[in-house]
Amino acid sequence: MHYDPDTGEFTRLVTTGSRSKKGDVAGSLYSTGYRVIRLDNQRYSAHRLAFLYMTGAFPSSVTDHVNGIESDNRWSNLRSVTVKENARNQKLTGRNTSGVTGVSWSKAKKHWRVMITTNERRVWVGGFPTLAEATAARKAAEVMYGYHENHGRADETL
Repeated sequence: MHYDPDTGEFTRLVTTGSRSKKGDVAGSLYSTGYRVIRLDNQRYSAHRLAFLYMTGAFPSSVTDHVNGIESDNRWSNLRSVTVKENARNQKLTGRNTSGVTGVSWSKAKKHWRVMITTNERRVWVGGFPTLAEATAARKAAEVMYGYHENHGRADETL
């Protein structure tokens, strides 16, 4: 295999069968969005193989795709992080109704409430009369607690 750090693609250097020809992009996309490559009858995530190829070792913990696109295995888009750090660079979930991670409307209090998780516990940031104020408070809390700047992005096109 050959890994191109600029494109994030692995290409085959030799033909190994009728479906694996020299020069083909290796692996296939799984429903999770990650590219998986089979080597010696074993499945490997392409992002973990990129670390092996570039550093000589698999990442010690988890691999974060900085832009949130699981199939984007360019070296500049990958970083070895702890599970905690990885959780601080997540997309906006589909069940979010405010459009901002950690911000929700309180019917009872008639304000926007802001929460953030740190050290495995939820922290109350405050209640705010407008979504704009709540969003600003959430973003300030993310900076204070060391969240990645891409955390809470609405889509995969940064």
